[in-house]
Amino acid sequence: MVSSNFTSKLFSTHTATYRIHSHFNAHSQRASSGTDHAELSHPITYSNYPDSYKQWLSHLGGRGGGGRGGGGDRGGRGGFTPRGGRGGFGGGRGGGDRGGRGGGRGGGGRGAPRGRGAPRGGGRGGAGARGGAKVIVEPHRHAGVFVARGKEDLLVTKNLTPGESVYGEKRISVGASTAPKDGETEAPSSTEYRVWNPFRSKLAAGILGGVDNIYMGPGSKVLYLGAASGTSVSHVADIVGPEGTVFAVEFSHRSGRDLINMATHRTNVIPIVEDARHPLKYRMLVGMVDCIFADVAQPDQARIVGLNAGLFLKVGGGIVISIKANCIDSTAAPEAVFAQEVTKLREMGIKPKEQLTLEPFERDHAMVVGVYQRSQ
Repeated sequence: MVSSNFTSKLFSTHTATYRIHSHFNAHSQRASSGTDHAELSHPITYSNYPDSYKQWLSHLGGRGGGGRGGGGDRGGRGGFTPRGGRGGFGGGRGGGDRGGRGGGRGGGGRGAPRGRGAPRGGGRGGAGARGGAKVIVEPHRHAGVFVARGKEDLLVTKNLTPGESVYGEKRISVGASTAPKDGETEAPSSTEYRVWNPFRSKLAAGILGGVDNIYMGPGSKVLYLGAASGTSVSHVADIVGPEGTVFAVEFSHRSGRDLINMATHRTNVIPIVEDARHPLKYRMLVGMVDCIFADVAQPDQARIVGLNAGLFLKVGGGIVISIKANCIDSTAAPEAVFAQEVTKLREMGIKPKEQLTLEPFERDHAMVVGVYQRSQ
């Protein structure tokens, strides 16, 4: 701690009075013991600070004196603004008390939720997660979904194509990979799992939010509306396994190209680049399905789901819908929009079973799960 006597003694070396703007962060304020601001008649640069004052700045952490710099435990370039720079106490690119672009301890590269591209993640990465033998993989209550327990718990799915990542996600290998022992014909193989990022997948966010039933599992046939580039579709393909099938519908040709590239490695994915508003255009490709997952983010989303359910969903099949309130009515309250959509689903012969918000992974999003009952 620096006493007020020490501070006033430092400033007495200047003939003019000083005024230091109170842009110190919370740590700097505590270090200065709440001393009164002095008056400054001319700007101060780091070069004309007294040596003892420079030592005091180094005590706070970092070099100090920068506009965007951030002080902090382990340095950074210091600074007075609470925003911080590339490192520092709590701000800048990455934040965290260890600084760096990735944030936290080591960060997650440019795509992790705490890194430069927060909070949606993605991007680079894809190397194996820490652990190896220290990671324990347990089955989730939803069949085909697993939880990797190590230094942190992760939602994972069993990789259908080991050794490959779809969107730069981390992979975890569990099991021995040594040479065969005496009496064994083969070496014990490891099982690879892919980390499922809830910030990039509405379905993963719903599972972590506690959804009771997703109506899909190993061997299921799923119609996925709004497949985009195939990020979530790849995990659904892992869930249904080689015995199941995922019919992925996406209207955008740009995203559809990425979807087709992903499907070349996962033979249980059938990419369909077509408008989900016109299901008759792809009726020759899709058979009867057990579940429909919809993430189309359109004002007539309920109608789109109802049309596809009437053609492809079996009676008693499950429907999982991700609703984005702003895409339906940006002027109404999200709660009113969700209630309105549930009413529309009832009119389509869909009986809602549960509804939950996707916070904190998505803002103003809700997931509605229901069962299809064909209207008489």
